[in-house]
Amino acid sequence: MSEPVPVAVPRKGRPLEAVLERIAAVGRDDRLDGLADSVSNTLRYEKAITKDRVDADEGPYQRLAEYSDPTVPTRPEFTLLRDDRDGKPRRIVFDAATVDLGDVRLKLVGREEPFRALRTHEFALGFDSADLVLEEVVGIRAEGLGEIADINERIDPVDTDVRVVNGLGDTVYHTLMGRPERLHPGTDLGREFLVDYEGPLCISPRYERLVTAVLGTEALDGVEFVYPTPDEEEEAGIARAGLGVYLTVTGSTAREHGLVVGEHLFPSETVLMRNSAELDPTVERAIAALTVDDAASEIRI
Repeated sequence: MSEPVPVAVPRKGRPLEAVLERIAAVGRDDRLDGLADSVSNTLRYEKAITKDRVDADEGPYQRLAEYSDPTVPTRPEFTLLRDDRDGKPRRIVFDAATVDLGDVRLKLVGREEPFRALRTHEFALGFDSADLVLEEVVGIRAEGLGEIADINERIDPVDTDVRVVNGLGDTVYHTLMGRPERLHPGTDLGREFLVDYEGPLCISPRYERLVTAVLGTEALDGVEFVYPTPDEEEEAGIARAGLGVYLTVTGSTAREHGLVVGEHLFPSETVLMRNSAELDPTVERAIAALTVDDAASEIRI
């Protein structure tokens, strides 16, 4: 049997769960549902330990030995990393799993930054947040970016060979929010509002390039980016500034801070990506196996 195709995946969190759900959905083996549940439940438990919500009966090395058995090919593997909390404590995260999709086998390999692993040609395929593509390689133009399917057209081929293939449907939105007194009666809080707006726009510092790409430089003329303080929630920072952009699904937290929820400026979801310079028939079979016409996805490439 041929070697499995390596696929870079996130090590934890909702993006990894979305990948495992896609693997289970396209696979022909019911055991893939069990794999997805096993990995997700393990990492949720480990997250609860990390957040001090539960007390572990055993130390991380003992738990790691229980979770991982490299001698059994069908079992997932986990590993220990140092995270960013004070003291840099250990955290158990996903490491690898081999899955059989019928026409092709995949080796899911955990990476802290799957997108960058594709950029450096370590992998031909990988899953990561579409946001990272906007943050790093999508060109900034005068006009904004409204469709996630337009991402590939805005990637400079000199910058990277990575392209978006398909979305997984785990969508949240970069949404415009503001205090109601900033709006005139009958005014919609959307892109058109920003054309004539001058003043502060509160965003997460990491999203400055992303928001610029999404809104375009013309709409941001006269706008000053400001940021939440380190000890306040993003919605609280937006309420203080009067206007801002943040990720949301329902907008309930924003409304709790007295904010009007405006236009969904841009969808954010986990995406399948490929390095277009890595041409291989097995990679093409893997893409065919992983790609579905998912109505829940905002991505149409």
